[in-house]
Amino acid sequence: MLYIGDETIDRWIKEDVPYIDLTTLTLGIGGFKGKISFAAREYTVLSGVEEVLRIFAKFGITPIRWLPSGSVVNKGDIFIEAEGLASSLHMAWKMAMNIIEYSSGIATRTKRMVDKAKFLNPQITVVATRKSFPGTKELAIKSIIAGGAFPHRLGLSETILIFKQHVNFFGDIHKLALVMKEIKGNACEKKVIVEVETLEDARLLIESGVDGLQFDKIPANDLRIMVDQIRRLNPNITLLGAGGINGDNIEEYAQTGIDAIVTTSMYFGKPSDIGVTMEKI
Repeated sequence: MLYIGDETIDRWIKEDVPYIDLTTLTLGIGGFKGKISFAAREYTVLSGVEEVLRIFAKFGITPIRWLPSGSVVNKGDIFIEAEGLASSLHMAWKMAMNIIEYSSGIATRTKRMVDKAKFLNPQITVVATRKSFPGTKELAIKSIIAGGAFPHRLGLSETILIFKQHVNFFGDIHKLALVMKEIKGNACEKKVIVEVETLEDARLLIESGVDGLQFDKIPANDLRIMVDQIRRLNPNITLLGAGGINGDNIEEYAQTGIDAIVTTSMYFGKPSDIGVTMEKI
């Protein structure tokens, strides 16, 4: 689904185990063989499972059974079981649990939003912004995909999305429109999307040949009216809604006629509640 390099896995391990596991060493139990099990304590969409298995491999832990990222589990369902030395199990334990809980939290929130939106509009796409916490982008991207969404922008190098902050350097939206043909020529294989707040600006940009419009912080009822008028001018233009869209109001925006809902809200919330048990075998 998404490749995370060995150097990243090794960095995660080094953060949590800089030298030794002092507790297990002091107790003298490291040489015993044991079993570790991960179980959901609530409805959960899994993410991060493959990365946990790679951490296990680094410690010589053998997976017995597991469910892949994107799987839906319910309270009491066991989704990872593995065996290894107690020294290895204890070094991998919290690291693996943190990855699963935080990643699955994002995936679960994402799926709930996607399900709500697509129930009302099967053609709409939910896309997640690049506002994930720095250093966590790989797991964040994997998690939103596991939940059924897509990344809006993987980074500044990927897409052309013109914000008000860019327009300020031209002077105003009218001056941007005057050079739209030149902008599109500079990256002819890419779509040019401009963020707008008013119907007047949208009309001006459509006339200039823009490929898409992203509406920022427009109430759903107002956006529905704007979309209807814009579709009459250009039925093929790409339209996105962004700004303040979350699990509570996503259904309203799904019915506005836009092509995609842009949101950050799946990144923020509680981690999934996962239980981990270990036993000697």
